[in-house]
Amino acid sequence: MKVCFIDTVHPILKERLESRGVRCVMHTSTPQIELEQLIGSYDGIVIRSRIKMDKRFLSKAANLKFIARSGAGMENIDLEFCEQKGIICFNSPEGNRDAVGEQAIGMLLLLFRNILRADAQVRSGIWDREGNRGHELSGKTVGIVGFGNMGSALASKLTGFGCRIVAYDKYKSGFATSTIEEVDLETLQSESDVISLHLPQTEETNYYFNSTFIDSCSKNFFLINTARGKNVNTEDLVAAMKKGKVLGACLDVIEYEHSSFEKIDTNQLPEPFQYLIASDRVVLSPHIAGWTYESYVKLSSFLADKIIDCFGL
Repeated sequence: MKVCFIDTVHPILKERLESRGVRCVMHTSTPQIELEQLIGSYDGIVIRSRIKMDKRFLSKAANLKFIARSGAGMENIDLEFCEQKGIICFNSPEGNRDAVGEQAIGMLLLLFRNILRADAQVRSGIWDREGNRGHELSGKTVGIVGFGNMGSALASKLTGFGCRIVAYDKYKSGFATSTIEEVDLETLQSESDVISLHLPQTEETNYYFNSTFIDSCSKNFFLINTARGKNVNTEDLVAAMKKGKVLGACLDVIEYEHSSFEKIDTNQLPEPFQYLIASDRVVLSPHIAGWTYESYVKLSSFLADKIIDCFGL
């Protein structure tokens, strides 16, 4: 078996595959036009997000048996075409689920306790205790939309905070436990003080969080998005923040991200984003929720397990 590494991943994947007799070739900086000329000789492709696995590219991979994506999202792969051609698609959401859950809680605590603002003030010689009085997570209702690897990881980590955890998943049921309530979307929207999104990027979830969603919520609430930027209509979010309906937002992702997640020109970003970066009711990070030293290893380890098991290596 011959595998092409298009993106950089943890070397444990290459090491484990090679130990099973797989030939691994690194093309992590090879331009797409060159890859299109050589990809036909490979049985497998390892990717992150550098090159879109669309029909045009995949049609040149005549011998392709699998695509392995280091990460959870599969939106850069034409899954329908792969199914037609019998190409198996692997991802590894198990690898960064804990990292995402921790990041969501960390960002929420920063927001609830005004830690970023307080830190900046103390460094500037300002000692304002009353102005930085915060909220406790204990006693709040946290609504989780999407109860896959990421949503369930967040729920698990929230159980020690003394909050009520409710979760909704359109495509999953029977996941309630003694500490997690399975509810419909209407209940989640009517009772949540915090709403955390854990959705893939699909046509169905594009702008899932919009003015209609917001207007369906009974309480003023805080938003967490560690999933995909295009899950949230930023203009609608900002309008709701200005009205006080959304009390604050924790955003690890934004809709204006480049598909590679690494190229963004702040000078070209629209007014809604300018509002977010100026607000002390917003905590931002550059798509790093799943980006830890530990997850880097685990993402590749889970992919290795799946490839080895699937092909009997």
